[in-house]
Amino acid sequence: MTRYVVIVGLISAVCVGGMTAVHVVWTSPAPSPSAAQASSLVTAVPVVVEKVAVSDVPIVLDGIGSVAAYNTVNVHAQVAGTIERIGFVEGQTVQPGSPIAQLDKRPYQAALQQAEANLARDQAHLTNAQTNLERYVPLAEKGFVSAQQETDQASAVAQLVATVANDKAAVFNAQTQLDYTSITSPIGGVTGIRQVDVGNLVQPSSGSAIVTITQIQPISVVFTLPQKDVPQVQAAMTQAAMTQAAGAKAAGTQAAGAKGTLTAIAYAEDDRTRLGEGTLLLVDNTISQSSGTVQLKATFPNADRALWPGAFVNVRLVVGVRQGGVTVPLSALQQGQDGMFVYVVQGDGVQGDGTVRQRPVTVAQTRDGRALIDSGVTGNDTVVTAGQYRLSDGVRIVAVPAGDPQVQDSTEASAGML
Repeated sequence: MTRYVVIVGLISAVCVGGMTAVHVVWTSPAPSPSAAQASSLVTAVPVVVEKVAVSDVPIVLDGIGSVAAYNTVNVHAQVAGTIERIGFVEGQTVQPGSPIAQLDKRPYQAALQQAEANLARDQAHLTNAQTNLERYVPLAEKGFVSAQQETDQASAVAQLVATVANDKAAVFNAQTQLDYTSITSPIGGVTGIRQVDVGNLVQPSSGSAIVTITQIQPISVVFTLPQKDVPQVQAAMTQAAMTQAAGAKAAGTQAAGAKGTLTAIAYAEDDRTRLGEGTLLLVDNTISQSSGTVQLKATFPNADRALWPGAFVNVRLVVGVRQGGVTVPLSALQQGQDGMFVYVVQGDGVQGDGTVRQRPVTVAQTRDGRALIDSGVTGNDTVVTAGQYRLSDGVRIVAVPAGDPQVQDSTEASAGML
């Protein structure tokens, strides 16, 4: 509504023919200040600013998974016997062939000796039979021995040859059974909790293992990604394979495989503590219809044993690198009706004061407190990272250091308004 100033110049109570004369002077509307004048009257808003960063930024996909032992073996007895000695300490690192347990070997030693005795006896009979056959052959040629006798002797030699072969198999079996009384680790790994004690009778049919050994160097991580990420992963593996093949050709060697290796990084549940870096081993050949996800498996050297079987981890799979990627702090991003935007400093706002303009941006990914920008800002821009709640297009700002109380007060005021 236009406001008018009414000035009463003269009010005279003059009775002229019953009329009262009133003189009124009207003034024109008061002019409103221009936008430039209003801007000059407003104190500059203190804000924190930061220049846009340009660097090579890894493109990663986030997954959640669990750590799995590279190999797991439940050590059982292969022959029945009483445990005489335990050869490991719970939690000990063992190597292939390290002693696990020793069973009573006396029954198996006796069986081996018996088998060896049978072999020796039948070997002697075979030697004698072969000697007799060698005598019968020339006698049969001269007619002193019948052909039937020669044939019977040859048959006896053949039977004894088979008997000796059977005895040798029995000796081998008895030796194997005896060897099974010394139980050793089939793999290198870490022993778990011992399930049996010295003096217990163990046998192959028993369901209880003596101990479980897990191989943790290397170790595996199984994690999931949405099915929409599968084409990107496959394309990245193909690109990596081409890069590796080109490098191998230049070096005069042959590429190891058809698929390239991608880097996988494991983090603890807080998504900050880095646990290890490995390589992607495979993408599962089936997508879960219930969850719409696919399982992937990565292998980690795990030299420091930071990864432990059964632990839940966050996995970042690196599928590429954005060369010269533009990033801004997450605090610079603002949400508007039309999407994300930032306040870009115009003029000399970095050094002193200037003005700001809203600029819509497209975010490719967010990682470690920074956002990778697809479009909207360039490496030459400076953005506001704190104190945005009082800003709009054309507002004057003054740059202050991070943590300045003026910006802190502004932040608290903004929080109270929400």
